[in-house]
Amino acid sequence: MKVVTAAQMQALDRETIQGVGIPGVVLMENAGREAAKLILEHFPDASSKGVAVLAGKGNNGGDGFVIARYLRGQGKRTKVYLFAPREKVGGDARVNLEVWLRIGGELEEITSEEGFLRVKGEIAEAGLIVDALLGTGLSSEVRGLLREAIEFVNGLKKPVVAVDIPSGLDASTGKVLGTAIRASLTPTFGLAKLGQVISPGAELVGRLEVIDIGIPPSLVERAGIKTHLLGPEELSPRIFASRPPESHKGTYGHLLVVAGSPGKTGAAAMVAEGALRMGAGLVTVAIPQSLNPILEVKLTEAMTEPVPEEEGFLCSDSLPSLLSLLEGKSAIALGPGIGTGEGVKEVILEFLRKANLPLVIDADGLNVLSSHPQTLREIKVPFILTPHPGEMARLVGLGTAEVQERRIEVAREVAGEYRCVVVLKGNRTVVASPEGEIFINPTGNPGMASGGMGDVLTGMIGGLLAQGHPPLEAAKAAVYLHGLSGDLGARELGELPLLATDLLEFLPLALKEVTSGVGAHLPLEES
Repeated sequence: MKVVTAAQMQALDRETIQGVGIPGVVLMENAGREAAKLILEHFPDASSKGVAVLAGKGNNGGDGFVIARYLRGQGKRTKVYLFAPREKVGGDARVNLEVWLRIGGELEEITSEEGFLRVKGEIAEAGLIVDALLGTGLSSEVRGLLREAIEFVNGLKKPVVAVDIPSGLDASTGKVLGTAIRASLTPTFGLAKLGQVISPGAELVGRLEVIDIGIPPSLVERAGIKTHLLGPEELSPRIFASRPPESHKGTYGHLLVVAGSPGKTGAAAMVAEGALRMGAGLVTVAIPQSLNPILEVKLTEAMTEPVPEEEGFLCSDSLPSLLSLLEGKSAIALGPGIGTGEGVKEVILEFLRKANLPLVIDADGLNVLSSHPQTLREIKVPFILTPHPGEMARLVGLGTAEVQERRIEVAREVAGEYRCVVVLKGNRTVVASPEGEIFINPTGNPGMASGGMGDVLTGMIGGLLAQGHPPLEAAKAAVYLHGLSGDLGARELGELPLLATDLLEFLPLALKEVTSGVGAHLPLEES
């Protein structure tokens, strides 16, 4: 699903109206009509108890007038509360306000705190609130009467439908501009907005539904939109294709895992198991030789290769063995739990320079690179970096807070600078391509904030690389399925007890949901 900033959406609207010649009032009619249909579909009971449409003076309010008209036409008791003098309403919104009044629609103008106080009781009695106060053009903090209205609505604990975007939310950044509506459902027009799919905005929109209002697809294609919301339709069908009857384990690749050190053999095991669950034909774990007996017990389906070590860690003597293990493999997963001592750094940096297979680098592999970032320019094969915000901060020399503030920009910059795929993990994981494409992942939950989750993801990505899938396609699919497995696990077990190994158990169900076209999210329930 393509995702746009407020400026990109405004440009598309403008080109549709001025370039193509579709009147703005037609787009508004389409938007309001389709939003009303969604309201009737999702909230049949609540809307039957009365609908309060809170409208502003701009085009968002105009959409609200159209919605009110269609709901009234379906027999729903609907009243519009206009938070502005009616003479301040202009343009297409004015047209629809006048239509509303001519058909006998109820309108209450609210221009003061006293006026708002007078109608609070009847708004509170409505079964459903429609928020049409502020739209995607908002860029300054909400104040005064509108702020009071938003906070009043949030305190009602009733179903709220936000028209295009929750009032108070920055459509481009997802930031709350002082205060913002917490919606149950957001019908958004034309395309999803970036601020609706990244935090904190993503937590305020409720169920997000994109409505086609008549913007020509050719305009959208010409706009060069490079940001997407990940979903099954964004994943490569080849990943989920049926396997030919004559295929065998060699058909599906052989992943070399370089991971583990004293106290961290679990990281190596989870990488291996993640790769196997993602369909890799064979997995071999290169492990410091003194730790091999532990891995032999932990792993059943994966193979192990003990390599020379110093006190349980990789060292210069490990390098020849690691390089020899590249023979017959098809991809590499490197980093989880290997340590960051000087001996480890030496062997890992040289191994990366000489690697001849696509690879995914995570955890301590990234920490080693943070003090030697120039090595990233010396890697000769396609590669994927999978940092969490702290690892990314060390890699680029920024504070973690700044990385979090600029997640999309930082991921895009690193991917472009080093010509690699970047997976910046966290809430709404960002996948960035060397060409500047961005994919935002909607799956996952706070129950996944525990050790080992990233190791499983690294294995899943490595498993897809081993099967010959391009790095970007491998990263997109693994990230989406990883989060979906966590969502299914949390649904069954709850978030609190969720473990990384639980994801391995729920991954087959996630694969089944994606291939059957079922989404990750539960149906919307009326509150």
